[in-house]
Amino acid sequence: MSERQDRVVVTGAGGALGRACCIRQLELGHRVLAVDIDVTAGAALADELDAGDQLFVEVADVTDEAAVERYVRVAVELFGGIDGFFNNAGVEGSVTPIVAYPIEAFDRVVAVNLRGVFLGLKHVMAAMAAGGGGSIVNTASVAGLVGVGGISAYVATKHAVVGLTKVAALEGAPSGIRVNAVCPGPVDGRMMQSLEVGATAMLGLPDVETAHAAYVGLVPGGRYGTPAEVAAAVGFLLSAESSYISGAAIPVDWGFTAQ
Repeated sequence: MSERQDRVVVTGAGGALGRACCIRQLELGHRVLAVDIDVTAGAALADELDAGDQLFVEVADVTDEAAVERYVRVAVELFGGIDGFFNNAGVEGSVTPIVAYPIEAFDRVVAVNLRGVFLGLKHVMAAMAAGGGGSIVNTASVAGLVGVGGISAYVATKHAVVGLTKVAALEGAPSGIRVNAVCPGPVDGRMMQSLEVGATAMLGLPDVETAHAAYVGLVPGGRYGTPAEVAAAVGFLLSAESSYISGAAIPVDWGFTAQ
């Protein structure tokens, strides 16, 4: 199995977790292909990190199979193969009870969070198998381990990501491919800010600060995590230090799911 982990693909690279993972991998001296649907976000990431020929940016919609095939092909052409894959692109969707949840919003969440993860696995696993193996980390969530009211589409897709992770781990093992999921709790960034706004409206809270305090109150550690803390866990799972770990869903939540 290839455990060099020096050729890494990151999807959703323009978001908080993707950006933090790119930074972490670059700090380790790895070469990174950063994938995002947003042209502006990708360009901003490249400008900000200024990593020269260690970082390349590819614009792609992870729900489009042709686009996924393209970013995998680009990575192989640039690097000669793929050792590590952070299958991370995702959206939170609407914060709405099931009975009022817009079907268009539900379909969008399923397309990005489930279809996108599946397509990434399909094409990256094929490339890794041809190259002798590798390590994949899918982004699930604590919402992939427990229920959370108001975000049914997100919860359903993140539970599905955990299931896909287990299947991919079994199917990838003969080819030297390890597959795990990281399950972050509340993490500082745009997504939690969006969920706070949505929860404020759905629950009729007086302000977003009240929603923030309520989410923080769910974490035994008493605070949100940081993207860098999640990126550290991802880095471990991508590395040879986790060489006997596959098929796991690892909470990064300071006790959220221990309750």
